[in-house]
Amino acid sequence: MREAANRRSRRKGAGEDRETENRASLYDEVTGRIISELEAGRLPWVQPWGSTGTVGPGLPRNALTARNYSGVNVLILWGAVIEHGWPSQSWLTFRQAQEAGGCVRKGEHGVTVVYADRFTPEAEKERASREGGDPKAVPFLKRFTVFNVAQCEGLRAGLASDPVPLPEREIVPVAEEVIAASGVDFHIGGDRAFYVPSLDFVQVPPQPAFFEQVNYYRTCLHELTHYAERRVMPHGRSEWWFSVDQPCGSSA
Repeated sequence: MREAANRRSRRKGAGEDRETENRASLYDEVTGRIISELEAGRLPWVQPWGSTGTVGPGLPRNALTARNYSGVNVLILWGAVIEHGWPSQSWLTFRQAQEAGGCVRKGEHGVTVVYADRFTPEAEKERASREGGDPKAVPFLKRFTVFNVAQCEGLRAGLASDPVPLPEREIVPVAEEVIAASGVDFHIGGDRAFYVPSLDFVQVPPQPAFFEQVNYYRTCLHELTHYAERRVMPHGRSEWWFSVDQPCGSSA
């Protein structure tokens, strides 16, 4: 009897060790992906623009259930949308894509998201009922692979839709006048905002790439401050301050 109890205890301990190891591995994986985003200069929770044609940072949602993703999954999925330039914040698992009448295109790679919760084993409920006290819930962490709807084909109509696309441009006349009056060589394009002192020009992403179009002007004026600093600072100090080109990850 005692030997059997010891074996059960060892199995339980081994199972808990594996669960702890799996959780630690998953935490490390998610942390590593966020660090990679930072090192690549992609800060979806700060950067006010995405690739041209992508959607704004509304909460990522499941296209079948219309429920929003939460926690670290928001950062993971925002980063994936910005990295790949997908025009949607809606996601499906492989099986859900089939349930929606379509499929994931061959060769597409999904994004790993996580789900954390607690459950109470039946044996624990029985123990609490027998001995008294509250049953102890066991935490668990699962990983799922999801695909952006842009990676799928043949999906039925009527799935959770994204917000209405932003208009092509929302012009602020006063800001346009300030930019024009600065006399700076102003380039529009790409997916970064920066001032290049060696060539003396400013570049910002196109206005429709900004999640909130007013941030286009905030970013333009922020880059103009770098241009102005170089123009008005004493000679020598400005050259030291702008020794290298400094792309910006957000507006001021």
